[in-house]
Amino acid sequence: MKAFVIERYGAEDGGRVTETPDPRVGATDVLVRIHAASVNPLDSRIRDGDFKRILPYRPPLVLGNDFAGVVVRVGSAVTQFSVGDEVFARPDKDRIGAFAELIAVHQDNLALKPASLTMTEAASLPLVALTSWQALVEKARVRPGQKVLIHGGSGGVGTIALQLARQLGAHVATTASAANTDLVKDLGADVVIDYRTQDFEELLDGYDTVLDTRGGETLEKSLRVLKPGGTVISLAGPPDADFARELGANPLLRQAMKALSLKTRRHAKRRGVTYSFLFMKASGDQLRDITRLVDAGEIRPVVDRVFPFERTREAMEYVEKGRAKTGKVVVTME
Repeated sequence: MKAFVIERYGAEDGGRVTETPDPRVGATDVLVRIHAASVNPLDSRIRDGDFKRILPYRPPLVLGNDFAGVVVRVGSAVTQFSVGDEVFARPDKDRIGAFAELIAVHQDNLALKPASLTMTEAASLPLVALTSWQALVEKARVRPGQKVLIHGGSGGVGTIALQLARQLGAHVATTASAANTDLVKDLGADVVIDYRTQDFEELLDGYDTVLDTRGGETLEKSLRVLKPGGTVISLAGPPDADFARELGANPLLRQAMKALSLKTRRHAKRRGVTYSFLFMKASGDQLRDITRLVDAGEIRPVVDRVFPFERTREAMEYVEKGRAKTGKVVVTME
């Protein structure tokens, strides 16, 4: 099959399309012919080796973290899917490889594609929708009337998190450029902070939850807009001990991760709030919950641009350089 492969870690290896062996299909696996896959900042971070000490990636490596396609074979123990099913997924972190013609995925990580979406639209959803669900539903347990701040409302995660927060009944604030104000309001934002001209820390306070997609100074300021007992859930801040436990990391690595987030956790504790790091997990069950919201018209994907598979490297560069203005970038196999 054709796949987009990196031969070694580092930004200088932009990757290339080449021939690779077809995936092996285990008893509980589903083999999917990919129609479209989306590009995430995570792909560049994996290529650059940011996770090589904590996740089992070893070059040569096929990148790609979510997709939509059609089932072409099922393992002997598969009970949930049949050949011909249209599906979408974020494969488990140990089995990425969506920038390819074929992928084998455990049946528990797969879900039927929303009937209301095209393959391209569906491919844009799994990683960002699961991230939003696990942040707002699982970790924050957002309830009607609570105040939620979502950074980067026009981005991949932001466009879905805004819609989910609105569906959960929250009062939602977001940061975005002035050019995207109408978009984020349409997606669910009650308050829009122009990050170029306004300081959200000076305008917001008393928030129950902040979803941080930026890290750094944005994370530090986010601690200060929370009410006592509130929480910042970060996708870009330092990993914490809970993440290490989820990985099954050894005691030494657990201590190292705990140390990385020590300063942030101390700042949070002094303010009577909490800090939590999120690295989303694959889940077919949660994708089915998300599908119901999509087909009910509560959540819609936002796609910035579509590239053909042969231009995957260009698609990654487009995302890395911040050229995507709203939502997701997708590569199509057709």
